Amino acid sequence: MKFYAEQRREVMMHVEKYMLEKMFDFLKPVEESWQPSDLLPDSTRDSFFTEIRELQESAKGLSYDLVAVLIGDTITEEALPTYESWLTMVEGVDKSEDNGWMKWTRWWTAEENRHGDLLNKYLYLSGRVDMRAMEFSTQYLLADGFDIGTGTDPYRNFIYTSFQELATNVSHRRVAALAKKDGDTLLAKMCGVIASDEARHAKAYKHFMSKIFEVDASEAMVAFEDMMRQKIVMPAHFLREVGLKIGQTFGHFTDAAQRLGVYTALDYVDILKGLIEEWRIESMTDLNEAGEKARDYVVRLPDRLIKIAERMKNPGLEYKFSWIAG
Repeated sequence: MKFYAEQRREVMMHVEKYMLEKMFDFLKPVEESWQPSDLLPDSTRDSFFTEIRELQESAKGLSYDLVAVLIGDTITEEALPTYESWLTMVEGVDKSEDNGWMKWTRWWTAEENRHGDLLNKYLYLSGRVDMRAMEFSTQYLLADGFDIGTGTDPYRNFIYTSFQELATNVSHRRVAALAKKDGDTLLAKMCGVIASDEARHAKAYKHFMSKIFEVDASEAMVAFEDMMRQKIVMPAHFLREVGLKIGQTFGHFTDAAQRLGVYTALDYVDILKGLIEEWRIESMTDLNEAGEKARDYVVRLPDRLIKIAERMKNPGLEYKFSWIAG
């Protein structure tokens, strides 16, 4: 285990140099970033209450499932402290270092922090949400944490973040499209700018993982296989409401997303196929025996998952969320 940790730290130091050179290709300077107040009614203007009435009128047209998915997405974004603390525990992250992976973690967190701020304020103003019930769920999710199977291994963590940022991009883009269809152009714009952030972040983590494959291909491949065998779980998989056990609300949230087509089993497969292509998994050679077996498993996996996804029925059971007013 000591050798394992040292090996990971050496690889992380190697990738760190590249990350610091490219960091602001993937993140934006603060002064160039959008802020939640750019998109929300301005309380300093005389038109503030008129703008809120217009916002609420548009929000009335959103379907029940779409509001539920938007709330679940917001709670997921609001659990940011869990994700930041998780990234600081990764092997090779020097918590005392101001110019290494901790710098990346802080700047990534700073960009992500705007997402929950924006969506939370929109939901508060919308008149569609029982905010207290939602806030209980947010507090629960922060208190319960998550178990995503990555441990402190940077390889598994970067595979997870590559996948998850892509999944989040898909979810926010689809919510934006559905909001526009339902007549809420403001919400559509909000989810669009969030999706754009997620796309940049996904690009970053995919690049970091590419660098790891360059220098430690067999171990990286085994990590990829392991993450796919245990499945990529969503960061909100412990989601619950008051009176329910850990994770009991998550299935209802994902059912609503599946019914709407916001995020489906086929999206999961498409993201996996994209990563296989991005990292050139199929053509990767110079692997040890374990790495070759892992590569062959990963390459065959999309076809197996497509067959499973095609047999899945669209969830029909609707659920009454405590989060939604009325």
